[in-house]
Amino acid sequence: MEAEEYSSISRGANFTKVSFVPLTFLIFYGVSGGPFGVEDTVRAAGPFLALVGYLIFPIVWSIPESLITAELSTMFPENGGYVVWVSKSFGPYWGFQLGWVKWMSGVVDNALYPVLFLDYIKSSVPALANGLPRTIAIVALVIALTYLNYRGLTIVAWVATVLAIFTLLPFLIMGVIALPKLEPSRWFVVDLENVQWGLYLNTLFWNLNYWDSVSTMAGEVEDPGKTIPKALFYALPLVVSGYFFPLLFGTGAVPLHRDLWSDGYFSDIAKIIGGVWLRLWVQGASAVSNMGMFLAEMSGDSYQLLGMAERGMLPDFFAKRSRYGTPFISILFSASAVVLLSCLSFQEIVAAENFMNCFGMILEFLSFVKLRIKYPAASRPYRIPLGTIGSILICLPPTLFLLVVIALCSFKVMIVSFLAILVGLIMQPCLIYCDKKKWLSFSVSSDLVELQTNYHQVVEA
Repeated sequence: MEAEEYSSISRGANFTKVSFVPLTFLIFYGVSGGPFGVEDTVRAAGPFLALVGYLIFPIVWSIPESLITAELSTMFPENGGYVVWVSKSFGPYWGFQLGWVKWMSGVVDNALYPVLFLDYIKSSVPALANGLPRTIAIVALVIALTYLNYRGLTIVAWVATVLAIFTLLPFLIMGVIALPKLEPSRWFVVDLENVQWGLYLNTLFWNLNYWDSVSTMAGEVEDPGKTIPKALFYALPLVVSGYFFPLLFGTGAVPLHRDLWSDGYFSDIAKIIGGVWLRLWVQGASAVSNMGMFLAEMSGDSYQLLGMAERGMLPDFFAKRSRYGTPFISILFSASAVVLLSCLSFQEIVAAENFMNCFGMILEFLSFVKLRIKYPAASRPYRIPLGTIGSILICLPPTLFLLVVIALCSFKVMIVSFLAILVGLIMQPCLIYCDKKKWLSFSVSSDLVELQTNYHQVVEA
């Protein structure tokens, strides 16, 4: 009875679904947000490897991840996404562990954006560089953007659409102005003896990852069987071109000084190519881009918690919706974690989230293969046109890359990440104990009974 009542409250309301165009730009911000953050690839490896990286890595990583996301999101068009895939493949225990690692990776990632936002505007407002004013500004920014998430996913998606146009337009203009100044020889500069492979690969991974984040919101999408694959299909070239062409123009039109290629350097390039007005536009676009990425990441994290609560993995208050249809407690929980983690440095955040996300992605790839073998005839509105062997082969290149990223992580990052994973291993039995003692209420949505009947009973068995 509790599950049926819960379902009627949280899932039966007629909330507006997200359509194709705004979903495409929500994916764009979930993965990219524009070329801000790619500068470190040039500093780490030079122009040639940077440009090659943003052409090859999408083939090795982004295309397989987006194809798998499209298939499994249409097979399980529910909130929670990859948590459902792994739970169906390997049981709810591993589904919970994946959910914890991916949520931690998401909020760690989201802690970057308020910091980067202030870094881009501190030259105009020096008081925001450090100290109490900076802390207050971070908290105020998180509150404002969290409120947008509270008001509705549709609003967030359309805001992301407008922000994306504002973000990409100055780079289109910069490219046109840069054409007469291009020197193609600059693109082929390479020094293999002076490559920081760890920074290079981590930056590529961070900039071209998180295609699976849209799966956590599949239950909020209009006609997900058609809309999600279509949105991923259009978002992929948008993301890749949004990285490659600004790098192409920036490295080709300006003399190379690798040490200058760090966060925010595109604003300096814009000034050299187009003048102060273009620099100000790029600075504004970079600040706006961080807002868009925060909104997209917050949505994915919050609806993941909602999906886990609908399956009894988390207390059911995480699935309670506001009058706007949003999981407001899940949103507040994710926002609080972002504020607490915003004191970390950029490099520490990127390395730690990449390390944790690697384990999650390996589980997702294994789930994709196992679901193909175990349920070959199951309904898949979108299906990758490959058989069992092809399904395995498509997962091999990205899995090998994940192992390389893990191997290149520093000892400090490994320790911090393993401690975070350990928290999930301890938390899960603690939640089961709370359920036994009736200290917390857990419910399973009646709409999902066929997928997973009783989480705690399965885990205990």
